Amino acid sequence: MTRLIDLRLGLFLAALFAVTVLAPLATTLPSTSALNLPSYLIPLMGKYLCYALLAVALDLCWGYAGILSLGHGAFFALGGYAMGMHLMREIGARGVYANPELPDFMVFLGWTELPWFWYGFDMFWFAAVMALLVPGLLAFVFGWFAFRSRVSGVYLSIITQALTFALLLAFFRNDMGFGGNNGLTDFRDVLGFSLSAPSTRIALFVLTAVALAGCMLLARAITISKAGKVLVAVRDAESRTRFLGYRVESYSVFVFTVSAMMAGLAGALYVPQVGIINPGEFAPANSIEIVVWVALGGRGTLVGAAIGALVVVALKSWLTATFPDLWLFALGGLFILVTLALPNGLLGLLDRLKPRQAKPAAEVPA
Repeated sequence: MTRLIDLRLGLFLAALFAVTVLAPLATTLPSTSALNLPSYLIPLMGKYLCYALLAVALDLCWGYAGILSLGHGAFFALGGYAMGMHLMREIGARGVYANPELPDFMVFLGWTELPWFWYGFDMFWFAAVMALLVPGLLAFVFGWFAFRSRVSGVYLSIITQALTFALLLAFFRNDMGFGGNNGLTDFRDVLGFSLSAPSTRIALFVLTAVALAGCMLLARAITISKAGKVLVAVRDAESRTRFLGYRVESYSVFVFTVSAMMAGLAGALYVPQVGIINPGEFAPANSIEIVVWVALGGRGTLVGAAIGALVVVALKSWLTATFPDLWLFALGGLFILVTLALPNGLLGLLDRLKPRQAKPAAEVPA
């Protein structure tokens, strides 16, 4: 089983490497070529890879530790807001109101000075650290209290969704200092490079692919370690694992925090490629959709989670453009399909379709 997982991971990373190399090259071909890739598809592909990274983050804590979080959309959004704050600060005096210190939305709302929690976001390295630290710290504090209180199962899922909804309501408020309902947008550049330049789009796409590959390797390293084996034991028999002397809550807090930091990284890479971040990213429905990605691909496989995310978001893009009223029905149908027919996801279906080798017949003594 371990060899099969590593083989699938190797094949996925090889395919990811090929796409990362070939997609930018395809944008340089003449527009008349059948192999030409329009440059506007590069950010779209980068967005898909961000979602794949988010799915891997959830699979790490749900598939291997049994922690069904309905709050990973919040960690994703927090990482996105951290990067969005830096991109807003980088606009400087080039905004509509030409204020070098305050973003345009603050000037419009009558703010006279920059809030203290915006300090430091004019530096890229600080924003990058905050994109990991803020979701990780929130997950650590939340997990510390939840897992020490032995909250698990559906109760933990409900609490994480309540946390996400609370953040949604908070970020919708204009007096929070995060742009209210409109969020943060109108980004111009990052590290001095224009976000609309094809070279910047390609660089962000490649960086997202590298981050996805790195996080998948990190997640795989965790799952095959001693800690990973304990996490699986916690998932399958928490009481027995606790009886054997393992501090179950420490392992749960660890994997929950790492998973949240991966989700924050996905959000930070998502924002400059999409060009906006608003409170809608905190919507509980987004977190439920992430669960569908992982379940469809096959939880506890890492590769399946990434594939499930890519399949569902590609289907969503096509349906919302062609039949915009059908997407929610399709999402509900996918949820029912996975629950009833694909309990082990697409990868589990592939395993069932494999021809089984016949066992050698027992020798009959003469």
